[in-house]
Formats: sequence, C-alpha cells, structure tokens
Amino acid sequence: MHDHSHTHHHHGHADHHHDHDHDHGHSHSHGHRHFRKLHWHGMLDRHRRKLAILAGLVLAWSGIFTVRETEFALVTQWGKPIRTVTEAGLSFKVPILHQVRFFDRRLRVYNPPRSEFLTKDKKNLSIDTYALWQIADPQAFVQSVGNERAAEMRLHDLVWAGLAATIAGLDLEEIVSTSPMRVKTDQVLDRLAERSGTAALDQYGIRVADVRLKRLNLPEQNKQSVYARMRAERERIARQYRAEGEEEALRIRAEADRQREEILAKAYREAETTKGEGDAEAARVYGAAYSRNQSLYKLTRTLETYRKALDEDTTVILSADSELLRLLTRGQ
Repeated sequence: MHDHSHTHHHHGHADHHHDHDHDHGHSHSHGHRHFRKLHWHGMLDRHRRKLAILAGLVLAWSGIFTVRETEFALVTQWGKPIRTVTEAGLSFKVPILHQVRFFDRRLRVYNPPRSEFLTKDKKNLSIDTYALWQIADPQAFVQSVGNERAAEMRLHDLVWAGLAATIAGLDLEEIVSTSPMRVKTDQVLDRLAERSGTAALDQYGIRVADVRLKRLNLPEQNKQSVYARMRAERERIARQYRAEGEEEALRIRAEADRQREEILAKAYREAETTKGEGDAEAARVYGAAYSRNQSLYKLTRTLETYRKALDEDTTVILSADSELLRLLTRGQ
C-alpha cells in the first residue's frame, strides 16, 4: 500500500514537471514571434520614412527647372498659361500642378514661296522674299497660334498682304532702275516690316525684325520692254555725258584761244617796243655817222636802199652818168 502510493506520488510529480516544461516552451515561442513582429514593424516604419523623404526630394526636384539664355519658359496650369519666365537660370514651379513649355527666343528666317505681284504701272513681278521673326510674347503666341508652323502661316498672310499693297503703290522704275536715286524699295520695305511687326505682335506675340527681297524676276512678256527701257536710259545717259564732254571741250578751247590771243598781243607789243627802240638807236647811230662822214653815210644809205629794192633776178641798166654806177665803180 505504501509502495503504491509512493509510486503514484512520483508519477504525479513527473506530470507536473512535464506541464511546467510545456508552458515554458509555449511562452518562449510566443515572445519570439512578438519580437519578430515588432522588428518588422520597425523596419517598415524606417523604410516608410526613407521613402517619404525620397519622394519629397523627387517632388521638390521636379519643381525646379532651368531656363537657357536662348529661351523663354511658359508655366501652365492644366494647359492654361499663368506666367512667363524670361530670365535665364533656375526657376521654380509647383510640382504636378504646373507644367513648363520652352520656346526659342532667337531670330528665325521664314522663306515664303515665290509669288507674283502687280506694280502701279501694271507690270507683273515675280518676287522671292524672306522675313526675320522671333517669339516676343510666349503667352500670346500659345493662345493665338500655338506652334511655329502655324505662326509662319499667319506671318505669310501678313507679309504677303503688306507686300502686295506695297508693290501696287510703286512703278516698276521705282523697284528696278539704272538710277539708284529712283529706287524706293528699301524705304517701303522698312515701313512694311514695321507695319507687319506691329500687327504680328498685337495678334500673335511675334516680333518681325525685317522683311527683304531676295530675288526679283520679270515674266517673259515684260522682259523685252524693260530691257528696251534700260537701253534707252543708258543711251540717254551716254548722250548726256557726250554733250557735257563737248561743252567742256568748247570751254577749254575758248579759254586756250583767249590765252593765245593775250600772249600774242603781249608779244607783239613787246616786239614793237623793241623794234622802236632799235630804230631809234639806229637813227642815232646813223646821225652820229653822218655828222662825222657825210659821204660814207650817203653811200651806206644808198646801198641799203638798193639792197632792199633789188634781188638776184633783177637786171639793172645803168647810164654812164648814173649815180649808182659812179658809187659802184668809184665809190663816190
């Protein structure tokens, strides 16, 4: 009886020990799971914070944009323009809500197709032109035309209409002429660029810097009449130059003749003066000689008289009592 109860008591003790071990294992497993759960939540929280910071940085970065020197930036909200950025450098917008469009602000060259125009004197001209333009007001540009191709179509209409009106107000000679003073194209094209530029800026946000002619040509039916007019003009100028040359030659010849007459008259006066002085001197010498030797003077004067009167072909018949014969034979 005693042994049985002891054995029973020992068995009960063993069961108690087993229950205790089972409870302890269960508690340990539960705590481990709880720790892992807390650790996982902590990691998630840290990752969430990192992701939130990263998302914030990306969002902030998406709100920064750079404008180059050659650009305008137009900030829009749901497609509607709200402001224009014209200064180069970094600028800011509201992420997601705002979008940015960039526009080249440099000059562009537009070459419209060749067109025919009628002048004031009803002559057809085939004209190639070009226009220099640039975007001046991006907001007006976007709202009115939207893109460069549409802008050039509008610009073509403006320039073509202005050019047609300009050419219609000029005669052909004011566009093509051998005389530079008659040509007025530069002045009228300046006015055309100014008028087109004002209209383009008001309507489309475009600035027209210049409009110029590249090439002028004449339809075949007009060429011959223009060439004939140009030849006639050249011939008229040549005739004018010849007439002016002849007039100048006459003036020079008249001046030379006048100077010649003056020189001859002066020379004649001087010659006569010298001759008179010589005659006077000769008379003085003759007078002195006569007073010294009258017969020699008489002989010299007689011989001088005959020398002037006679030449090689003259035959003289002298009488015996001729004074000349006496002078020639006897010297008296």
